Amino acid sequence: MVLPNPVLLASGTAGHGAELAPYLDLGSLGAVVVKSMLAGPWPGNPAPRVVETSAGMLNSVGLQGPGVAAWLEEELPELLATGARVVASIWGRTVQDYADAAALLASAPPGVVAVEVNVSCPNVEDRRRMFAHDPQSTQRALAATAPCGRPRWAKLSPNVTDLVAIADAAARGGAEAVTLVNTVMGMAIDTKTRTYRLGAGGGGLSGTAIHPVAVRAVHDVHLALPDLPIVGVGGVSDGEGAVELLLAGASAVQVGTATFADPRAGADVLAGLTRWCASEGVRRIGDVVGAVHGQAPPPDQLPVEGAPVEQAPVEHERIEERR
Repeated sequence: MVLPNPVLLASGTAGHGAELAPYLDLGSLGAVVVKSMLAGPWPGNPAPRVVETSAGMLNSVGLQGPGVAAWLEEELPELLATGARVVASIWGRTVQDYADAAALLASAPPGVVAVEVNVSCPNVEDRRRMFAHDPQSTQRALAATAPCGRPRWAKLSPNVTDLVAIADAAARGGAEAVTLVNTVMGMAIDTKTRTYRLGAGGGGLSGTAIHPVAVRAVHDVHLALPDLPIVGVGGVSDGEGAVELLLAGASAVQVGTATFADPRAGADVLAGLTRWCASEGVRRIGDVVGAVHGQAPPPDQLPVEGAPVEQAPVEHERIEERR
């Protein structure tokens, strides 16, 4: 699929509809990814749901939403009226939940250009382990969403030891792209009351603190699976952060937590990316996607005895393992 530019608003940070329309032209962005939905309504987690951190925020909203059917009727028309290209986002507690939500999206108007399948959710069929923590569960969930009839992006968790294997499983399940990454698991405790600061106990860390995690995830998946498109997300707050993800291998980026501080953040990131392209003489975004991989691997930091560092190169993967 082709978007007019590679800057999108991230799921969970742009609402279900046109909430951000008073602050920026939603149609000027690549797309708006709406908040993840079940087929039916879901109440979410108990309050408090959000806690600020020194470099981002913890959230435990719990995917509260009206459900796909209500969204199609009540929220989507106003969002499409802004000229936005819309990416619907769905989640589930079971494989059947994903199938049900996807089936409802089959009747969505053409303005819904893709479906982001959020598999970073507890799987009640597998002892509540997240779908995205297991290749087989990820593949089954993606395969179940085929009835939506649109390109599917698998939104994956960084909280795994082998993200490449999960991304590969998502592709085998039918994902045309992967969204990297969802939040990093975290927790905050009130030292005065000696209680959890989030109503559900733990939550997901987002914002600038996780940007290097996202860059590494995009880099490693693109290196291993160069033909699998990636949508990079995590701590993007300016044009430079977007460029970093593109250089690592992302074909597009999403702006999320920055929107809470400034609802115009998506437009600011796009403007910053545009300025960078102009200053660097870049005419096509595709020319910079994954460009860092064209560089020679860094020299081994542990030279062979008697040989200078530059004469003892080793494979990139071995360097990373050693670090």
